[in-house]
Amino acid sequence: MAAVQWRSSVRSYHTELQRCRPDAALVEFGDYHPLKPIMVTDTKTRRGARKGSTSSSSSSSSSVPPDPLSSMLDGTDPLSMFAAASVTQAPAMSHSGSTVDLGKKRREKDDEAVGQDFEPWSSKRGEILARFTTTERLSINLFMGSDQGKAPSPGSFAVSEKVRTRLEELDDLEEGSQKELLNLSQQDYANRIEELNQSLKEAWGSDQKVKALKIVIQCSKLLSDTSVIQFYPSKFVLITDILDTFGRLVYDRIWTMCSDPRPLPDSFTVDNVNDTAKETCLNWFFKIASIRELLPRLYVEIAILKCNRFLNKGGIQETLPRLTAMIRGIGDPLVAAYGRAYLCRVGMEVAPHLKDALNRNFFDLLAAFRQIGSESVQNQLVLQRVEVPEYLTLYSPAINWILQCIAYRAPEPLLTEMMERCKKLGNNALLLNSVMRAFRPEFVAARATDFIGMIKESDEAGFPKHLLFGSLGRSLTCADPPESERLTILNEAWKVVTKVRSPQDYINCAEIWVEFTCRHFSKREINTVLADIIKHMTPDRAFEDAYPQLQSVIGKVLTYFHDFSVLFSMERFLPFLDMFQKDSVRVEVCRSIMEIFIRHQKESTRDPVILNAMLHICKTMHDSVNALTLEDEKRSLALLIIGFIRMVSFGRDFEQQLSFCVEARATFCNLEPVLVQLIHTVNLLAMETCGVMRGSHSRKTAAFVRACAAYSFITIPSLSSILSRLSLYLLSGQVALANQCLSQADAFLNTAVSLLPEVPRSISVEGKLRSSESFLLDFLNNFLATLLVVPDHPEHGVLYLVRDLLNKVQNYTWEDNSDAKMRLYISALPLLAAMSQETFHYSIPKVDSNETLYGGDPKFLSEINKLCETLIGQILDNLKGLSRDEQSTRRQGALAFSLFGVLLAHGDLRNNKLSQLVVNLWNLSHKHGCCDTRVSVRTLEYIKHQAQQADMAHLSDTVQRLALQSRT
Repeated sequence: MAAVQWRSSVRSYHTELQRCRPDAALVEFGDYHPLKPIMVTDTKTRRGARKGSTSSSSSSSSSVPPDPLSSMLDGTDPLSMFAAASVTQAPAMSHSGSTVDLGKKRREKDDEAVGQDFEPWSSKRGEILARFTTTERLSINLFMGSDQGKAPSPGSFAVSEKVRTRLEELDDLEEGSQKELLNLSQQDYANRIEELNQSLKEAWGSDQKVKALKIVIQCSKLLSDTSVIQFYPSKFVLITDILDTFGRLVYDRIWTMCSDPRPLPDSFTVDNVNDTAKETCLNWFFKIASIRELLPRLYVEIAILKCNRFLNKGGIQETLPRLTAMIRGIGDPLVAAYGRAYLCRVGMEVAPHLKDALNRNFFDLLAAFRQIGSESVQNQLVLQRVEVPEYLTLYSPAINWILQCIAYRAPEPLLTEMMERCKKLGNNALLLNSVMRAFRPEFVAARATDFIGMIKESDEAGFPKHLLFGSLGRSLTCADPPESERLTILNEAWKVVTKVRSPQDYINCAEIWVEFTCRHFSKREINTVLADIIKHMTPDRAFEDAYPQLQSVIGKVLTYFHDFSVLFSMERFLPFLDMFQKDSVRVEVCRSIMEIFIRHQKESTRDPVILNAMLHICKTMHDSVNALTLEDEKRSLALLIIGFIRMVSFGRDFEQQLSFCVEARATFCNLEPVLVQLIHTVNLLAMETCGVMRGSHSRKTAAFVRACAAYSFITIPSLSSILSRLSLYLLSGQVALANQCLSQADAFLNTAVSLLPEVPRSISVEGKLRSSESFLLDFLNNFLATLLVVPDHPEHGVLYLVRDLLNKVQNYTWEDNSDAKMRLYISALPLLAAMSQETFHYSIPKVDSNETLYGGDPKFLSEINKLCETLIGQILDNLKGLSRDEQSTRRQGALAFSLFGVLLAHGDLRNNKLSQLVVNLWNLSHKHGCCDTRVSVRTLEYIKHQAQQADMAHLSDTVQRLALQSRT
């Protein structure tokens, strides 16, 4: 392939555009509509018709084009298919396998007896264990298992001998077959209880039922021990877990006996229970009745209370009052209270409709409250050095649970009755607190004023009033009191809250009432509350121990106040933020404020109050960034600050906007994405100025847009990412050109070209190394398109930017086996061809491009042609070296076809040598069958179509020499 003499084809862009427009044609739609179902007429010949008969039947049906997803699935849902498969496989399961899940399914159904709005015991368990702890040493009695506890082999004893043996085993427990472990820590104690729980399951699994019962009895006895009274609620939680396990095991055992041969229905009656199951159930109750001590006998019977369903229809209803009466025999009021709590807990699970027994338990508890002042209880508190307020808090889990069970879906008059009973007890603060927490917030809110009166009259020595107001506040945050009473309620509550001396107690209560204040009052009341919090929490830096509560206060204020002009106009809001001295907490609070601002600030702002406050908040986030900050954290903070910058707008006051960007650049210099956003903002500002002036700048606006260009030119070098710098230099150069700032545009583009050698071959993208080649190709193609409208500098040579760019491309170290350099050379040919036209395809208003500067000067065109010939020569030399292996031939064919397309579109093919080169490139691209046949066919059709044009007749000879090679 010899070197050719290049000459660009003369283009008339306007004429070409007209040719590309399709001819307008009037369409008669009639009844047709693309969304209307298609009517299909199916004509079939009747069977048995005579030969030659034209008789036929016609049927019309409406059909909708099938859904491709549905057709792939044959109209069936894959999830339904799996479900159907599981149903068909279910009968094949063995009876033993099917009964494994019976207990679980049954328990799930029982749980549905109470709704999802009932807070289960499991949700309270962790809170109780975390709250009631101790550093005292604990003791526990462990059952020492013996061979007697093992189940005898079948047939080795007579039935009567078995019974006698088991009774002896139970007696053996009470006679001291146990070991006392002393000096246990709280964690050791919990571990020992868990060991007993596992031992229970293992004993049951190995058919050692008596041993399992011994373990349960022993654990129940531990509930009578109040030697470390502060730990008692946690001990109750741990031991009742074992009792619950035992109750499930017994119930499931009897249920399984009833499920042979058919599973027992969930709504079974006594008539569905066989005699064997009844006998086994009675046997369990007889064993429990033989327990000598009251407390273990009571707890174990409560654990299997549900088994009464197997004996008689009203068994549970008859048993609950009896168990309630048994608890009256427990002398210690704390132990009795938790016994009632366990009875209510199990009763709520097995018979939630029997509220009378639950109410009776609560009334008995009220009657037993007088024992708290008895001599025995007071002596115990003195001995263990426990104050009365601390002792009363031990009752709260039990009382709260009992009241929750009673108040669940209870009518409103019941709350009135409970309030009257509390008054009769002298407004006992502990009971009053539990009542407010148990009943529905709507009921409490309607009686808020009455509750405040009762709280005032309560005895503060046993239970602080601020805790009562805290419970009342929780209800009022969920339901609104009467509007006329709201201010009175707030004043009465805050009188008590503000007198609390302990900073921790104060902030715990104030945090609750902040939400009530935000819901119903204006910024004046909120500002007063914030000022009071600052007053209480500042002395001795008490705020350092209350960051979670202070964060909650900020969160509640932000939830109800989305107008940041109102928020920042509060005098005490920013001083409140100053209490967050810990860096991580302060940043988290600032982040939450920014998120709310971005989410709810719908319009741009120029309010100086908002801007100053938000700049302070954003600066706090920015200053938290250091060398150890993770990239994800930096990115997250940068996005929040960018969101704020986008919301700032000074309207037509462009100079003020630029001043803001200058200040922001100095403030957020460590976050690169923020600097990038500021550059974009300033470029947009320059274009808005251009739009306002309609492209005709005055002396003042011209100076302003040059200042914008200077801002970008100064800021871009501070970016560490070379890819960001290149993109922004090009973008800023384009903005400068659009604003007729030629020297600034020249500086941007020159700097971008000078950076090309510094671009690494690999870049890190999301932590992975990727080739930078694709970015460079996109960037340089964009750069080449820009160079069409960039005028040459008078002090430099012709096409100095194009030559400089191509030299940098030639000297750049590309990847091995890469065609990027040649593709860029091919991309440069359309640019040079466009520069040789009398009128450029596009231009920038009021900017004289080379078409005006040179005016089609022959020397200028000669320089373009020489440069094109040089590029084509280098491309052809590269093509010659790409014939070594299969991969090289594919690259050769692709490059040849690309060059073919460029020469066809931009070269003057009336030149025989250029025309021959086009034919040779076509043949080379199809030589090894690597070209897409469909593309080739469409290309030939396009050339034939163009050859029909009057000024393109010379293509007819060329197209005749372009042949498609058939693949064999």
